[in-house]
Amino acid sequence: MSATAASAQDPSPSAPGVLNWVLVIGLGVIWGTAFMSGALALEGYGPWWVAAGRTGLAALTLAIAGPFVGQGLSRLEGRRIWGFAIVIGVGAIAVPFAVLAWALQYVPSAFAGVAMGAVPLLTLPLIAIFSPEEGIGPRRIAGVCLGFVGLALLVGPGAFEGGSFAGRMGCIVVASCYAVGSILTRRAPKAPPVAFATATMIAGAIVLLPVAFVLEGPPPLDAGWPLLALIYLAILPTGAAAIIRVRVISTAGSLFMGLTSYMVPVWSVIFGITLMGETLPRALFYALGLILAGILLIQWRSIMAALRREPPA
Repeated sequence: MSATAASAQDPSPSAPGVLNWVLVIGLGVIWGTAFMSGALALEGYGPWWVAAGRTGLAALTLAIAGPFVGQGLSRLEGRRIWGFAIVIGVGAIAVPFAVLAWALQYVPSAFAGVAMGAVPLLTLPLIAIFSPEEGIGPRRIAGVCLGFVGLALLVGPGAFEGGSFAGRMGCIVVASCYAVGSILTRRAPKAPPVAFATATMIAGAIVLLPVAFVLEGPPPLDAGWPLLALIYLAILPTGAAAIIRVRVISTAGSLFMGLTSYMVPVWSVIFGITLMGETLPRALFYALGLILAGILLIQWRSIMAALRREPPA
C-alpha cells in the first residue's frame, strides 16, 4: 500500500473513522456511568474521600500511562503551563469533584448526569467574553436561551421531587466549574495533553487528600462494593477517559468530540433507572429535552460536519 493511500485512510476531522466512532460512543457510556458509580461509592465513603480517592487514583493512572505514550510530566516546561495546571486542577477538578460528591447525597445520579449537559450551554457565554474570535451567532444564542429554560426547569422548586434544592444547585455549580475549566484549557499554553491532564489531576489530589484525612479520617479499605465503585470511577471515567479523549481530539478533532455532550445525560438517565432503580419525574425528561435541543442548536454545524465527514465551516 502506498504512503498516499495509507494517509488517506488515517482518521481526521473530515473522516473520523470507525475506531473513533466506537471510542466516542464508548466515552459517552463511560462518562454516563460516573454519576452512578459516585453514588455507589458514597455508600461506603464520605464525600471528601470519594472526591479525593477518585482524583488520587486517576492521577496515579495518568502518571503511569503518560510515559508509555511519550507524555510524562517532564514534557511540561515553564512556570506558565504549571500555573495553568494548578489553577485548573484546583478550580476545575478538586472543587467540582468535591461538590459533586456532596450533591450526590441529595439528588439521584440521573439528575447529576442531566445537569452536566449544561456544560456546553455555560461555556458559550464564557467564550463570548474570553474568546470572542470563536464567534457567536443568533442560532447559538437561541440554543443557549433554550437550554437555560431547561436548566430553570431542572433546578426550580418542585422540578425534582425528593431531591434537595441545594443539591440541585450544587450540580449546576459543578457544570459551571467544568465550563470555566474548558475556557482555561483553551487559553493555556500548548502542551502535551496527557502530561497536562496528569499535572491537573495531581494538583487536585494534593488539595483533596489532606482535606479528606482531616475531615473524615483514614478511608476504610474493606468497603466492598463502594470500594470497587470508587476504583472504577477513578480508573475509567476519570483516568482512562482522559486518555481516550486525547486520542479522539488529536485524530478526529474537538468538534467530533462534542458529540459526547448528547450521550452523557442520556446514559446517566438510563443507568439511573435500570441499575439504580431511581424514580424520575416527567419534569426531568422535559428539562433533558430542552437542554439537548439547546446543545443541538449550538453545535448544529459541527455535528452535521462530523456526520457527513466534512470539514466544519
